[in-house]
Amino acid sequence: MYPYLKRLIGHGLALAAVIGVLALPQRTEAREAAGVRPAARTDAPAARTVTFRGRAFDTCQAPPVSTLRAWRASPYRGVAVYFGGRGRACPHQRHLSKQWVADVDRMGWRVLPAFVGSQSPCVRAKNKRHVRIGRAPWRQGRKEGRDAVSAAKAHGMLAGSALYLDMEAYDEGDRRCARTTLDFVRGWNREVRKHAYLPGFYSSAESGVRHMERSRKAGVTDLPSVMWFARWNGKPALYAERVLPRHAWAPHRRIHQYAGNVSEKHGGKRLTIDRNSVDAPVARIGR
Repeated sequence: MYPYLKRLIGHGLALAAVIGVLALPQRTEAREAAGVRPAARTDAPAARTVTFRGRAFDTCQAPPVSTLRAWRASPYRGVAVYFGGRGRACPHQRHLSKQWVADVDRMGWRVLPAFVGSQSPCVRAKNKRHVRIGRAPWRQGRKEGRDAVSAAKAHGMLAGSALYLDMEAYDEGDRRCARTTLDFVRGWNREVRKHAYLPGFYSSAESGVRHMERSRKAGVTDLPSVMWFARWNGKPALYAERVLPRHAWAPHRRIHQYAGNVSEKHGGKRLTIDRNSVDAPVARIGR
């Protein structure tokens, strides 16, 4: 019986080793999603960033170059563009291209790239519910992070550029939904950083931004590097936002969207815009 028992144990150990190897990728992904980084892994070194401090506007469609030329008479020097993502309200950007980005950069505009990808499962806006995050949020976040980097490169935005993930307001009090959303955001951030871009995050101050701040206090890894918070109180208040301590996301890591859907006319050209106060990294543009 003893030789037979030894052979049986040996076969069992071999089978266990095979099962362990087959299960390893899933364990690794679960550990990464939990914030445990593999010891052999290193992130790509951070590239040089360009910081802008001043006023910026965003609008659904990137305006024609002629409009931005006229708007040099305005107090704005930054313009946000929705350069990618399946959740964009204006997916067909008539003017936005690599040439557009280069042209407005030469005019002195600073570009803030916004990526509107999959949205939280408990997103509040009905028009975003068709693009909710699926059952594998970490993998989906990383995949869309790669999409964001590819789109940025296609528009002439170099490594070191800040790319802002637009996550519309959601019920961050729903724990299951909040966990799914956070896993997606962290996966997206991890992938963007891997390619030496800087991950930023846009959301409502009372929703996604408060959620990220709670996660920061809890010691969660792979959080956004820059916080773009929406609070439409009409007053720029970069470092007086009540859900963010002054030391969090500082220095030069904040954007405040302080008014929305306002109409302005400069140089004879009228646009409906959101107003932003910026002290944060923007896109680095290749020439």
